[in-house]
Amino acid sequence: MTSEIWHRLRAEAEAVVRKEPLLASYVYTCVLKHRGLASSLSFILANKLSDDVMPVVTVRELFEEAYAESSEIIDCAASDILAVYERDPAVTTCLPVILNLKGFHSIQVHRLAHFLWRRGRTDLALFIQSRNSEVFGVDIHPACVIGRGILFDHATGIVVGETTVIEDNVSILQQVTLGGTGNEKGDRHPKIRSGVLVSAGAKVLGNITVGEGAKIGAGSVVLEDVPPHTTVVGVPARAIGTTSGPAPAQTMNQSLFED
Repeated sequence: MTSEIWHRLRAEAEAVVRKEPLLASYVYTCVLKHRGLASSLSFILANKLSDDVMPVVTVRELFEEAYAESSEIIDCAASDILAVYERDPAVTTCLPVILNLKGFHSIQVHRLAHFLWRRGRTDLALFIQSRNSEVFGVDIHPACVIGRGILFDHATGIVVGETTVIEDNVSILQQVTLGGTGNEKGDRHPKIRSGVLVSAGAKVLGNITVGEGAKIGAGSVVLEDVPPHTTVVGVPARAIGTTSGPAPAQTMNQSLFED
């Protein structure tokens, strides 16, 4: 899939160059001059993430090291691009995902931070987390485990705690917190199973499980386990129905009574 996504990105980039001359240099520099998705992403993300402390060339070397050592990271990025393209009705091509969408960017920066964390480079991983928060408005602890096919829609204000697990094919909207309930230690953050939709402004707190295919209503505060394929809403959240058909993460349907 990664090579297919890359070929699609190149074709879309060539079309933009023909259509919008003012973007030609930018699109060429970000996409068309590169040999593959890893090279393109490392360039784009390094330029967005760098600062006076960590220059572009250094940050790009970190991304390239991670991509070279773990090809799964770039495969996950390709799955994330496809997730945005398939689920976000405002996205009609793949190219804007890698060029413009900070939700996608923040996930890819987290993948670098997580790579560094797992290799014992925790201070550097925390620095990357801080830059991710400053640049994209998304705060993800580098120890958090995130699967593939993830959509952070709009993304502003998303907070994800240290021991959180987000499985594959999950969609999360803006101002969502996956956090703890206090200053307890150890495994203290939510486990979000595949196919879950966490709607705008929801707070999921504590070492609880949101079951496969569940839906969390906008603004809800979830303090207890959510069974699979269940819709919950309220403060505190309570079950109001079940989900059926395609996973809520796929449909992006935030309506509480229509699945």
